[in-house]
Amino acid sequence: MAVVKVSQKGWVVIPAALRNKYHWNTGDRVKVVDYGGVVSLVPVLRKPEEEGRGALSMRGRSLLNRLKETRKAARQREKARK
Repeated sequence: MAVVKVSQKGWVVIPAALRNKYHWNTGDRVKVVDYGGVVSLVPVLRKPEEEGRGALSMRGRSLLNRLKETRKAARQREKARK
Protein backbone atom coordinates (compact mmCIF):
# COMPACT_ATOMS: atom_id res chain seq x y z
CA MET A 1 0.00 0.00 0.00
CA ALA A 2 1.34 3.37 -1.00
CA VAL A 3 0.89 6.54 1.03
CA VAL A 4 0.69 9.76 -0.97
CA LYS A 5 0.42 13.40 0.02
CA VAL A 6 -2.24 15.86 -1.16
CA SER A 7 -0.66 19.05 -2.50
CA GLN A 8 -1.84 22.57 -1.74
CA LYS A 9 -3.69 22.51 -5.08
CA GLY A 10 -5.34 19.18 -4.25
CA TRP A 11 -3.11 17.13 -6.53
CA VAL A 12 -2.21 13.54 -5.72
CA VAL A 13 0.51 11.59 -7.52
CA ILE A 14 -0.55 8.03 -8.36
CA PRO A 15 2.45 5.74 -7.80
CA ALA A 16 4.07 4.40 -10.98
CA ALA A 17 3.43 0.78 -9.95
CA LEU A 18 -0.33 1.43 -9.91
CA ARG A 19 -0.27 3.45 -13.14
CA ASN A 20 1.57 0.58 -14.84
CA LYS A 21 -0.71 -2.08 -13.34
CA TYR A 22 -3.85 -0.34 -14.63
CA HIS A 23 -2.23 0.90 -17.87
CA TRP A 24 -2.96 4.56 -17.06
CA ASN A 25 -1.03 7.01 -19.20
CA THR A 26 -0.73 10.78 -19.44
CA GLY A 27 -4.07 12.23 -20.48
CA ASP A 28 -6.18 9.23 -19.43
CA ARG A 29 -9.34 10.20 -17.58
CA VAL A 30 -10.62 8.70 -14.33
CA LYS A 31 -13.73 9.32 -12.26
CA VAL A 32 -13.32 10.03 -8.55
CA VAL A 33 -16.05 8.11 -6.73
CA ASP A 34 -16.90 8.38 -3.03
CA TYR A 35 -18.28 5.14 -1.62
CA GLY A 36 -19.17 6.49 1.81
CA GLY A 37 -15.68 7.12 3.08
CA VAL A 38 -13.74 5.09 0.51
CA VAL A 39 -12.56 7.12 -2.49
CA SER A 40 -11.91 5.20 -5.72
CA LEU A 41 -10.47 6.08 -9.09
CA VAL A 42 -12.51 4.51 -11.90
CA PRO A 43 -11.19 4.72 -15.47
CA VAL A 44 -13.42 6.45 -18.00
CA LEU A 45 -13.74 4.15 -21.00
CA ARG A 46 -12.98 5.76 -24.36
CA LYS A 47 -15.47 3.57 -26.24
CA PRO A 48 -17.70 1.98 -23.59
CA GLU A 49 -19.68 -0.04 -26.13
CA GLU A 50 -16.53 -1.68 -27.45
CA GLU A 51 -14.49 -2.03 -24.27
CA GLY A 52 -17.37 -3.38 -22.20
CA ARG A 53 -18.56 -5.89 -24.79
CA GLY A 54 -19.42 -9.25 -23.23
CA ALA A 55 -18.98 -8.09 -19.66
CA LEU A 56 -22.68 -8.46 -18.87
CA SER A 57 -23.89 -10.83 -21.56
CA MET A 58 -27.38 -12.20 -21.06
CA ARG A 59 -29.42 -14.57 -23.17
CA GLY A 60 -32.37 -13.04 -24.96
CA ARG A 61 -31.57 -9.43 -24.12
CA SER A 62 -28.78 -7.17 -25.28
CA LEU A 63 -27.50 -4.63 -22.80
CA LEU A 64 -25.23 -3.26 -25.50
CA ASN A 65 -28.18 -2.51 -27.79
CA ARG A 66 -30.07 -0.88 -24.91
CA LEU A 67 -27.01 1.28 -24.10
CA LYS A 68 -26.72 2.35 -27.75
CA GLU A 69 -30.43 3.24 -27.85
CA THR A 70 -30.14 5.26 -24.64
CA ARG A 71 -27.10 7.17 -25.90
CA LYS A 72 -28.78 7.86 -29.25
CA ALA A 73 -31.83 9.29 -27.46
CA ALA A 74 -29.59 11.45 -25.26
CA ARG A 75 -27.77 12.83 -28.33
CA GLN A 76 -31.11 13.65 -29.96
CA ARG A 77 -32.26 15.49 -26.82
CA GLU A 78 -29.02 17.50 -26.79
CA LYS A 79 -29.48 18.46 -30.46
CA ALA A 80 -33.06 19.54 -29.78
CA ARG A 81 -31.89 21.85 -26.96
CA LYS A 82 -29.46 23.72 -29.24
